[in-house]
Amino acid sequence: RDNVEWSEEQEASAKSKVQENSSQLLPPDKQEEYEVNAKRYWDDFYKIHENGFFKDRHWLFTEFPELAPNRNPSQNEDSVREHSYKEESNNAGLGSCENGHCSLETRAENQLNLIKSTPTFCTEELAPQKRSEVNQSYGDYPGSSASYRILEVGCGAGNTVFPILQTNNDPGLFVYCCDFSTTAVDLVQNNAEYDSSRCFAFVHDLCNDQSPFPMPDESLDVVILIFVLSAILPEKMQCIVNRLSRLLKPGGMILLRDYGRYDLAQLRFKKGQCLSDNFYVRGDGTRVYFFTQDELDDLFTRAGLEKIQNLVDRRLQVNRGKQMTMYRVWIQCKYQKPAAPQP
Repeated sequence: RDNVEWSEEQEASAKSKVQENSSQLLPPDKQEEYEVNAKRYWDDFYKIHENGFFKDRHWLFTEFPELAPNRNPSQNEDSVREHSYKEESNNAGLGSCENGHCSLETRAENQLNLIKSTPTFCTEELAPQKRSEVNQSYGDYPGSSASYRILEVGCGAGNTVFPILQTNNDPGLFVYCCDFSTTAVDLVQNNAEYDSSRCFAFVHDLCNDQSPFPMPDESLDVVILIFVLSAILPEKMQCIVNRLSRLLKPGGMILLRDYGRYDLAQLRFKKGQCLSDNFYVRGDGTRVYFFTQDELDDLFTRAGLEKIQNLVDRRLQVNRGKQMTMYRVWIQCKYQKPAAPQP
């Protein structure tokens, strides 16, 4: 069932479980190891599974009409949605989670959270004058002649990119997609649907400000973040959102879907897997954060963006085979860069 209300008892129980599983933090040296080796964990993941878990996300166009050919961002912005996330609902309860390491089936909602930040630094942002000089050096870049540009951060095997390319036949469309994992980007580039005249896939480390994007500032209409921001060290998130905000044109928008506080995945972690408040390491070495609406609102508004949508999506999923009920919590956001003032 969709948009389930939680009782006070249920919320109290969830808080209690989180307090219990976060009472023992991993030692700093162990935490540093997961940070430094993050890229290796995700490259290994893709080498093992390749694109065997690929699932088209056709719900994208119901939830994010900004990605469809007849872009209409005002459709049902703040209404209670009836659409079911078939990919997530059908797969979230099929496997088992032991010590936070879920089987492939159980992790349908995790499959795209692939900007895994390894460097231990997030450098100071470039001064406006320096950014202007960088922009002037771009000249003719991939997609420079396009009229509508989309960037997906954390593209994985292409679960979002290829549905967009297949569904949106706008001749002015150009889609960029990047991932921290070289193996994931190779999978996208080697897919039969990959069309270099409409798409550009590249390896990118979001946390390294010296790692250039292939497009200049204020050139993008949409940035997509689907189960991506949660995989980044919390103290690096603001720097990253600021940088992505600079890539947006005035009027451009960031679209986000990610884990909400007290999601089933958070409650299932055991003691000894917590890195810091609401931030955990899974059994396979990948990491995940669980957000509140206010935390995301703070990140985006500090980056100069205005709220269009910020909602919690609570769902009750039933695994009839195991006679289990599971409560999922996701947050969906749309934040827009203010339009340039009229002269």
